[in-house]
Amino acid sequence: MNNQLTMFDLSEKSERAAIINVASVPQRSPFRYPGGKTWLVPTVRKWLKQERKSVSELIEPFAGGGIVSLTAAFERLADGIVMVEMDEEIAAVWEVILSENNKWLAAKIISFNLTIDNVKAELNNPNKELHDIAFCTILKNRIFHGGILAKGSGMIKNGENGKGITSRWYPKTLHDRIIAIGYVKDRISFKTGDAFEVLEQNLENDKAYFFIDPPYTKAGKRLYTYYDIDHERLFALTAQLKGKFMLTYDDTNEIRQLADEYRLDYRTIPMKTTHHLQKNEIIVSDNFSWWTESNHR
Repeated sequence: MNNQLTMFDLSEKSERAAIINVASVPQRSPFRYPGGKTWLVPTVRKWLKQERKSVSELIEPFAGGGIVSLTAAFERLADGIVMVEMDEEIAAVWEVILSENNKWLAAKIISFNLTIDNVKAELNNPNKELHDIAFCTILKNRIFHGGILAKGSGMIKNGENGKGITSRWYPKTLHDRIIAIGYVKDRISFKTGDAFEVLEQNLENDKAYFFIDPPYTKAGKRLYTYYDIDHERLFALTAQLKGKFMLTYDDTNEIRQLADEYRLDYRTIPMKTTHHLQKNEIIVSDNFSWWTESNHR
């Protein structure tokens, strides 16, 4: 999903769109993640480099597909990275990838014979251990419509060129990405937990950078298992952070009002969805000294 997203950088001076194709951004994550932020990686790099020195700690409390954490790990943009995820299935994937079972998961994926019968046998296994849950999560993410894991999602029927469930199943690519993450896993710690608790525990952590990417306010129910969060509470906590932060949201009146209420500065950034619809997202940050004209309209 991510590698179909395109970000438009619009310059105030030229008022013309300079298209950045995110196919040029290294694809690190094994997930096709709804709302994934691969398209935002060039902007995140600028944010992480604002002090011209390595960030001591990057905390991503809504890890999801983890592209920001992975980019920071591979490109040495942070000395230590903390990923947090509440969704048990997604958490299982990260726990396994960042453990000694990394190679097991990669081997399982590349050797799996993808048929509907084999898929059903895996998904219906009542005695799953953590590594089995991780494999089934990757499986569902790749063969369900849009990579959506929330209840109600189902298997692709036709897919690209009539390929059905094999349309998004790239075992060699997934194997290689998982093995590659294994080489940088010592820089990453993972916690299965609540983003709000992690933020509360780190309010005074002035050394940390926080990349906060919560579920969408509008489409969240369709896309995520844990979509129902207290957005006002998240703004309240973000406003108290002593560290640097980037908070991303879909551009709605509700979010703009919350930003204004908590006196948080924000910018809009246009992006293009997989359905080639242009929309804005909002970037909220403690400062925009790192922001350049090419980032915004």
